[in-house]
Amino acid sequence: MIEVEGLTKLYGEFVAVNELSFTVRPGEALGLVGPNGAGKTTTLRCLTGIIPPAQGRIRLCEQDLVQSPLAAKRHLAFFPDEPRLFDYLTVWQHLVFTARVYQVADFEPAAEQLLGELELAGKRHALPGELSRGMKQKLAIACGLLHSPRVLYFDEPLTGLDPYGIRRMKDSILRRVREGAAVVISSHLLHLVEEICTHVLILKEGRKVADGTMDDIKRRFLHSAERNNLEEVFFRATSEVEGNSAP
Repeated sequence: MIEVEGLTKLYGEFVAVNELSFTVRPGEALGLVGPNGAGKTTTLRCLTGIIPPAQGRIRLCEQDLVQSPLAAKRHLAFFPDEPRLFDYLTVWQHLVFTARVYQVADFEPAAEQLLGELELAGKRHALPGELSRGMKQKLAIACGLLHSPRVLYFDEPLTGLDPYGIRRMKDSILRRVREGAAVVISSHLLHLVEEICTHVLILKEGRKVADGTMDDIKRRFLHSAERNNLEEVFFRATSEVEGNSAP
């Protein structure tokens, strides 16, 4: 579903991402983690086509993102950490506009379902300026899910959500994974990644230092049952000698 081969991104002479390769199959959720400056945001922006890679290949649902960007992006939804909305469109008008852009016929039932799922049904006539930070995040996600994308990218999806919203968001992501979507979640909240994701990709200074299933990564970096969690894996993986990357 998501195939990345040799992804490299340069800013002048600075190498932000260096020869990154990985795959996310249908029904898998990949946690993209790493310290600040590891290249997570640059990787996501390359995977969405926002910025071009210096070299490498990205395929979404068998469509090359560089050679066939429109065909590839029809399968994609990207949810940045800061929702971007239109100030003078209501919640419902955002969904109408999105349906027109993606040519979603008879979108109303799906839109109503998303409003209910994301607790926005009572806000359909509200403008973004009348919404809380969490509600804006939910609206952006409702718009992104309206065309039933098969590839989903989330950048810090729980920002601004209250405990009820967090639980709803987790359930929504897990539901799409069970339905066969390929999901990438970039987050510093390692407990979220561990709870939702089937696979983990750890970056450091633009390079992959670990990549595999959650269980495989734990077996590689943890040698006892004590503190058997992703946080401990993260600290051990990112503190290893530079250049010792995952096989």
